[in-house]
Amino acid sequence: MRLLISGVCGFAGSTLARGLAESGARHEISGCDNFIRPGSESNRAELKALGVKLHHADLRAASDVDELPPCDWVIDAAANPSVLAGIDGRASSRQLVEHNLGGTINLLEYAKRHRAGLILLSTSRVYSIAPLAGLPLTESAGAFQPARAGPGWSAAGLTEDFPTRAPVSLYGATKLASEALALEYGESFSLPIFVNRCGVLAGAGQFGRADQGIFSYWINSWLRGRTLRYLGFGGLGHQVRDCLHPRDLLPLLEKQMGAPRLDPADRVLNVGGGAASARSLRQLSDWCAARFGPRPVVADGAPRPFDLPWIVLDAGRAERLWHWRPQRTTEDILGEIAAHAQARPDWLDLSAPF
Repeated sequence: MRLLISGVCGFAGSTLARGLAESGARHEISGCDNFIRPGSESNRAELKALGVKLHHADLRAASDVDELPPCDWVIDAAANPSVLAGIDGRASSRQLVEHNLGGTINLLEYAKRHRAGLILLSTSRVYSIAPLAGLPLTESAGAFQPARAGPGWSAAGLTEDFPTRAPVSLYGATKLASEALALEYGESFSLPIFVNRCGVLAGAGQFGRADQGIFSYWINSWLRGRTLRYLGFGGLGHQVRDCLHPRDLLPLLEKQMGAPRLDPADRVLNVGGGAASARSLRQLSDWCAARFGPRPVVADGAPRPFDLPWIVLDAGRAERLWHWRPQRTTEDILGEIAAHAQARPDWLDLSAPF
């Protein structure tokens, strides 16, 4: 099968490309990237050595996408993945929309032209901020957890039925719009389309920025003695996220690429690590202290835009439809990040220079 991975030199794209190339499935793997993100160049040589064919392409430019070789499936792993994108002064709101939504449109046109399927890697940040901020939570063992269940959520996490109405952040809005367009292209042009809403992706080689890879950022920063802060929520570090290693997506992607057409409602899945993987910043600090030794963390109650106290994804639909569940534990993932951080003392400077 001929596969094209967009954002192939980013963390998610490169991890998936390595896994597919090493799987023995004999896929013909190509990838495209614009190589503008710090750290992306570090993945190029390894992917080429694995036989992945790399193409320079800016997905915002339709002419770049037109030049890509034909394929059977597109795995869209390209995005500006920061919830602060478009408002933090590092990239304009127009650039965010052009990257995340415009790029998906160009890939959908490419898929239409080549009669290819498309799998969109989306995000938990498509879910509405106001109801997430208003969830009834209690604190236990240094972490927030739901005090009760409600429509679209429980202690197991958010389901795909949780509200997605605005506001969801500019980043979340571009991904939600990309989802809608992808599904419309699928129905209009009889293309197989799947949308996988990922929780926090984490693992060795993840770029170390707090707004994109909090687990990698925290572990690398702890090891290097950089200042860390518990922002908002009383400055206690009780805010919680689940985590998922991108390689755990591979069995699901293989099943989706071999699937017959499904009802559109079954094409949107939560694929986070779930409650079993969820950790608060306080708990992550405890893990780092046990691994590397204790150090202080600044208690800073100042809120940051779009921060939320608890986001955990319930992947029950993926398990029912595809018999899929994550295989790597949080301990596995954190240990992998720590080993990489110890081997690469320059990683924060390389991948997050700002």
